[in-house]
Amino acid sequence: MKKLVALPAVGLAVLMSAGAAVTPARSHHSFAMFDDSKTYVFTGVVVRINPDANHLQIYFAPLNEERKSVLRDEAGKPVIWAVEMAGSAEVAREGVTVNDFKPGTIVSVGLHPLRSGERAGDRQGGLFRCPEKTPPQPGKHCDSVADHTTHGEGALPAPTGPAPDQDI
Repeated sequence: MKKLVALPAVGLAVLMSAGAAVTPARSHHSFAMFDDSKTYVFTGVVVRINPDANHLQIYFAPLNEERKSVLRDEAGKPVIWAVEMAGSAEVAREGVTVNDFKPGTIVSVGLHPLRSGERAGDRQGGLFRCPEKTPPQPGKHCDSVADHTTHGEGALPAPTGPAPDQDI
């Protein structure tokens, strides 16, 4: 009788382990910190990339609407935003690496911003890289530039409005 009782317990443990194995990799935390009612779309210049194992982050300075200079704060310093993505290994399979997104690279990305108001957010849709030293036309994004590269799935999302800093 002990074997009959023990077998279901072992079977349940195996099923639970199998279920954990198919849980998405990004489920280790909540996305409640991001405001999914807002979507911002930026074209900017990469400042640095943080290839963290859990979430790769690209820090960038948004370009103005004319695509000629980066946005600056009241003190004249570049405004810096960060976009968080999946882990480094996962996004490397999409072609997002430290070597391919060096400082000075022009990118376009959509994101859901942090609820806290900090200049960061969770990537939405693909990431688009402009050819070297080729910014898009005024008001456009890298996905409109000939020979751009696409990283990840999806188009740039439709923005719900301008980011707060785009009014500077």
